[in-house]
Amino acid sequence: MSTADRTAAASGLSGFLESPVVGMAPWIIFSLLVGPGRFEISVALALACSVALILLGRLAHRGSSWKLLELSDLVFFAGMAVVGILASDGTLRWLETYAGEVSNIALVLIAFGSMAVRMPFTLQYAREQVDPALWDTPAFLRTNYVITGVWGLAFLVAALAGGYGDLVLHNPNNLWTGWIIQLLAIVAAFRFTDWYPDVVRARARRDSGLPGPAPPRVADLVLPLAGLLVPIGIAVLVFDAMWWLGAALIVAGTLLTKALRDAGTGPAAGA
Repeated sequence: MSTADRTAAASGLSGFLESPVVGMAPWIIFSLLVGPGRFEISVALALACSVALILLGRLAHRGSSWKLLELSDLVFFAGMAVVGILASDGTLRWLETYAGEVSNIALVLIAFGSMAVRMPFTLQYAREQVDPALWDTPAFLRTNYVITGVWGLAFLVAALAGGYGDLVLHNPNNLWTGWIIQLLAIVAAFRFTDWYPDVVRARARRDSGLPGPAPPRVADLVLPLAGLLVPIGIAVLVFDAMWWLGAALIVAGTLLTKALRDAGTGPAAGA
């Protein structure tokens, strides 16, 4: 591999690790996989992911400080692994049922707790992507508060959905509460994390009278979620008895996706 190739690879790795979504990957893996009979493998995968991200982070950013989310990843999943090894059969069954909600609630506390101490967890990642002169500007700080808050709400929705499936439906593997609602919440937060900074930057350029593209549309934010309705409908057709709902979701996803794409070709809202 040439020097240029190595430099490009290192730059790509650094860019990948600078996203707060990467720091949440172990939690997402764990919350979506954990369930009856899957606690050990879920913890092992989440812990392995946490360690790998820390090692890659130190490789990409030599001398960089530890991030709140990195420390939370390592401490939480190492602790869960130890508890899983030492737990009685009854405790292990409880963890298999409720560990997903525990991890989601932990992330809610991390998100809103970091905002309460004026260090939203996305801030440490965002600072690696912008000029230090912008670190303390109101727009930059406000953007990170908003994004961190959205992630906190997403994991709150996931915790409530999982809790409803476990405590009310008594079915941790329920397709809707265990998978679809939680996945939609996470995808929505992921999409917002990518969309909102572009909105802030475009508005700042416009307010300053500088040339540049119009702010991204709300349709651009919602479009990937509308597209998800089609595979969700297929999953409902295959795994759920409500075939009519699956068919309706496929039709609705197709029509909504087309409508949003058509809306994206019209005049920019607020431009």
